[in-house]
Amino acid sequence: MTKELLIVDDQPGIRLLLTDILMNAGYEITTASDGKEAIDLLGEKRFDLVMLDYKLPLVDGIGVLERIREMEQSVPTIVMSGLVEKIEMELQDFPQVKKILAKPFNIEDIPVIVEDAIGDVLME
Repeated sequence: MTKELLIVDDQPGIRLLLTDILMNAGYEITTASDGKEAIDLLGEKRFDLVMLDYKLPLVDGIGVLERIREMEQSVPTIVMSGLVEKIEMELQDFPQVKKILAKPFNIEDIPVIVEDAIGDVLME
């Protein structure tokens, strides 16, 4: 069964790059360009993983994580940020965050990171 991922980033280049990498790895991809769009999509369907930029327009990454918690979804999430050290404490309240991915990232690592995050959930 194909795993469905939601990629949320306000930078079109990052969305396109991650979509290309992860589609080639066999995942089905949906994208959102801001936090509000991500929340709407999460309300419409279930995803196996969310790749979420920390800094987003309309609703930031923390707002999206809070909304996921309110919706009682335990979807594993990878948060992407250029400010990893600054956000680690803030993200401790969200157990669905499986990894904080520092930007810029090595594109070759992405499929492994995603598989690890999804695999962690299957093992729990």
